[in-house]
Amino acid sequence: MTTKPKARKFRIRKAPPPAASGASPSSAAKAQAPQTDAEKAERTAELRAVADATQVEPSYSKEALEHAARSGKTSDPESPRSGEVSSAKEVSAEQDIDAIRREGLTGRQLRMARRVAQKHGLAPTSDFDAVRLLRAKGIDPFQRSNMLELVVPQSGDQGGSDLPATRGQPGDAKVQLPQTTPRGPRGLPSTDVSPAERRQREISDIQRDITRRRRRKAAMLLVRLAFFVMLPTFAAGYYFYKIATPMYATDSQFLIIQNEGGGGSSPFGGLLPTQFANSADSIATQAYLQSKDAMLRLDEDAGFRTHFADPEIDPIQRLTENPTNEEAYKAYKENVKIGYDPTEGVIRMEVIAADPEISEEFSKRLLTYAEERVNDLSKQKREDGMRDAREGYETALANRRAAQEALIKLQVDNNVDPEAMIASIRTQITNYETLLIEKELELAALLDNQRPNQAKVDGARGDVRRLREQLTKLRERMTAANEGENSLAQQAVTAQLAQADLAAADMVLQSAQTAMDQARTEAGRQVRYLTVAVNPVAPDEATYPRKFENTILAFLIFAGIYLMLSLTASILREQVTS
Repeated sequence: MTTKPKARKFRIRKAPPPAASGASPSSAAKAQAPQTDAEKAERTAELRAVADATQVEPSYSKEALEHAARSGKTSDPESPRSGEVSSAKEVSAEQDIDAIRREGLTGRQLRMARRVAQKHGLAPTSDFDAVRLLRAKGIDPFQRSNMLELVVPQSGDQGGSDLPATRGQPGDAKVQLPQTTPRGPRGLPSTDVSPAERRQREISDIQRDITRRRRRKAAMLLVRLAFFVMLPTFAAGYYFYKIATPMYATDSQFLIIQNEGGGGSSPFGGLLPTQFANSADSIATQAYLQSKDAMLRLDEDAGFRTHFADPEIDPIQRLTENPTNEEAYKAYKENVKIGYDPTEGVIRMEVIAADPEISEEFSKRLLTYAEERVNDLSKQKREDGMRDAREGYETALANRRAAQEALIKLQVDNNVDPEAMIASIRTQITNYETLLIEKELELAALLDNQRPNQAKVDGARGDVRRLREQLTKLRERMTAANEGENSLAQQAVTAQLAQADLAAADMVLQSAQTAMDQARTEAGRQVRYLTVAVNPVAPDEATYPRKFENTILAFLIFAGIYLMLSLTASILREQVTS
């Protein structure tokens, strides 16, 4: 931080010339009248004589002297004047200050000149005096780069020793400032220019240099753009318009649906696609169509490699004579484009070939492969479910048949139905017991008489005895074995067990039948259907290459690469220079 220098101000007042004692107001008015041309010429000659006598070279021109002579400031040399007379040096200083004042310097330049004068130990009386003193010292107060630097005199240069700024200062440097033309045998104009003109000339030189550099940089930029951007773009456009083989694209769309129900509640039978129910199947189908397996199958069925190895196709799109599987698969991925839209569940397929008919054939074959793949997706699961259900049903049916055969065999071996036989015996026992009770009541009634009829009594007792014997036989028949065979109760129990086995077998058979029906329903629900929404149709015009779009894209790519390289080079250059 520097303190602003303070300059001292000197105010010199000149004493006014006393008026002549015998002068009258009319004579004073006449003295102040405008001078004639002869008087002005004499005043100019007098000033030049004074300057020659004091050997001081004024820093103003001949026109300035004539202007000073024409101004009414000088008095008549012939008329006697009284008062203080300034020396020639003071007169020269005042004239230099007047000349500096007429240069039209700004206030900033004057303040700068005063600060520079104070730094050099000068004591100017005003800002214009500071400019005059600095020029007398050979210092340019308005030069920014070397403001405080004195000009070093050149070797063997003695031309500026008699200038007003260097007169009386032996060994001083040659003044490189705008000066008046020194007096000599010839009054030629000075080659030096004013600081404003020199600054304007330097600014013009700088502007021309900047313009020249800008033009050169613009020309180099155009050359680089033409070499790195326009030339590759032109080559790409020439290829797309003149060399590239026209390709024909066949579009098709298909979707995969599944059976979601039995169809009892809806007239569509559940054959309605859902948004996300078959996304996995669609993705699997898309992956298969884009796989190498599909490419090899298409090559075996329709000659994919042979078509794209045709010499009529341009070298960039053509396969080699004997392409490998990897090369053919790369071309397959470029020419078979498949996309799946999860929001709609639609698979879009585009097949590109050099011939429209071949493109349509490729598309149809790929649709056939996709349909087979969709059918095979759940085939194994459906077959496994149906096989298990069928095996369970067959087992239950065999068990039921065995139980039924055992019951029938038991009935055949017993010749009668044990339960029916037991029921019949029980009925007979009941009947005999009823008759026995009646006979016993009848016998008791006969015995109650005082003189019963003996024949009737004997008959009643015989009936009672016979009924009791028959009841005993019937009870023994139910509980005891007959000729080495099991009892009827045992046969009845065996028959009931056989019937229970048959009933259980019937239940198992019914469950197996239900399970098989459910498996059949589930298998029908897991069936996938490939529905073609848009059938492939051979195009009439070539789809690829898109000449204009591809050319613009190539231009953008090359321009982006050039821009990235330019930015990288600029950053590296800045880092290296810094």
